[in-house]
Amino acid sequence: MRHQRHGQQQLALHRFTPDEVLGDRTAAPVLTEDFTNCVADYIVERHHPDLGHLDFLQVLCQDEITRRETVAFQRRLHRAKFEQQVTLEEFDFTASSKLPAAQIRDLGALRWLHAGESVILFGPVGVGKTHIAQALGHLAVRQGAHVRFAKTSRILADLAGGHADRTWEKRVRELVRPDVLILDDFAMRQLSAAQADDLYELVSERQGRSLIITSNRAPSDWYPLFPNPVVAESLLDRLINTSHQVIMNGPSYRPNKRPRNPTDKTK
Repeated sequence: MRHQRHGQQQLALHRFTPDEVLGDRTAAPVLTEDFTNCVADYIVERHHPDLGHLDFLQVLCQDEITRRETVAFQRRLHRAKFEQQVTLEEFDFTASSKLPAAQIRDLGALRWLHAGESVILFGPVGVGKTHIAQALGHLAVRQGAHVRFAKTSRILADLAGGHADRTWEKRVRELVRPDVLILDDFAMRQLSAAQADDLYELVSERQGRSLIITSNRAPSDWYPLFPNPVVAESLLDRLINTSHQVIMNGPSYRPNKRPRNPTDKTK
């Protein structure tokens, strides 16, 4: 028994090289604290005469890889700053027969992301544009992409603050970095010249990287919101011509999701 414990201690303290464990020469030191702490448990729970040393190591390494992937996924999800963590599977496509269910499900394959294209979701209030935008973002996070969600008004306010404290370039770089940037409630109101210029710079810097835009207005109605027609033409033509446009019509499904008043009588 003493000899068996000594063997457990030796295996737990052995420093495997990255090549031995994950085959990744660029990886950081492989044996994390969680990794070394679980070795003894594996010996008790999984090691038996039918499991060779190589098979045992492969099982151990696969569990460590899975743990790392889970941690990385949670980190990306946190950095996305979604208002709600919603999925495409949760969306009620039966709420309206006018919803382009097939087109939306096709976007769920994320071919647009791998091609560096964008998605524009537009239609009246309450039809689920923000839900779909965040659900597509959630799918991208699951596939390893870095995503950022924000209201367009917040983005513009943040960039305006960058002009004031001379951190504008840094703030733009942070918005350019994600693989997918979701701009919610785009084109809500008339833009100032500074806001239009900031949007132009942001979209230009993100060329080749995907955007998801939600709006209550059709893209053809965005042009009058820009004070400079030249800026509008240059920015919107570039954006619209590289985007998948999804028209979301139908009644609002928000009343159906509203909590029922206990005093209401059911019919």
